[in-house]
Amino acid sequence: MVASINPTVGRRRLGAELRRLRLASGLKSIEVAERLMVSQPKISHLENGRRAISPRDVRDLCVLYGVSDQQVIDALMDMARESGKRGWWHAYGDIPQSVYIGLETDAASVHAYEPMVVPDLLQTPAYAQAVIGETVPLLTARQAAVRLKVRLRRQHRIFDPAGRLRLWVVLDESALRRVVGGPEVMREQLEHLNALGGEPNITVQVLPLAVGAHPGLSGQFSIVGSADSPGAGVVYLERFASDLYLEKPSDVRHYSVMFTHLQAQALDPAGTRLLIADAIKSYVEAANRP
Repeated sequence: MVASINPTVGRRRLGAELRRLRLASGLKSIEVAERLMVSQPKISHLENGRRAISPRDVRDLCVLYGVSDQQVIDALMDMARESGKRGWWHAYGDIPQSVYIGLETDAASVHAYEPMVVPDLLQTPAYAQAVIGETVPLLTARQAAVRLKVRLRRQHRIFDPAGRLRLWVVLDESALRRVVGGPEVMREQLEHLNALGGEPNITVQVLPLAVGAHPGLSGQFSIVGSADSPGAGVVYLERFASDLYLEKPSDVRHYSVMFTHLQAQALDPAGTRLLIADAIKSYVEAANRP
């Protein structure tokens, strides 16, 4: 019996192992697809963890790859059973970012650059509600409510007693100045941001507008680090219609270097708190204007 694991992460681990076995057998994915009479994309999706795999499929692949050790086969089949289970987020139905939420739930660390809004994990309920409602106009009230519940549930991860997520955020100053939900919502949000920035597992740095051009101009990205593989990571690029996940070591290294440059150009945590406090004053004044 294997320990219960995050289904998203479990699929990825299993897929990586199946890919390793395929490469060791000398077979190409198109050859595997032809022999099993399935599509080549199915094999690719199994190997990159994008879809669940049945124990029977694992057994058939092991036979094809020439795996004779029954203990190895049994372990892989157990992984398939575990990875077929559903994570907590599936109880909310078909939601965006489901793959990312699985990675985040299992992550040891997240390093994120956000140019437009305060990151999901650091949002207040009022700010999150305004962001969700104003960025996706076609959402029904029920769909928006579900997304809000999921977002707030994700925030438990940064205070998980079993192991707090290590979160390091570089936030563009424009996110502080963009009025989301009104001055009072912004005041509350920035006070919350400053408070969370004082937590030992959370670092917040603001990148001033005066910096000018910088590596983050291409857009938002997050680097998710795994507790099981400290040297590895996944780069997550959030997009409106479909998200991107980059796992090649060269891609992860590229974005890690970008993040290092952004850290160096941003204000340190103490300077960040002062800038956020200044923005809070402007929202207090705006809220008090007749």
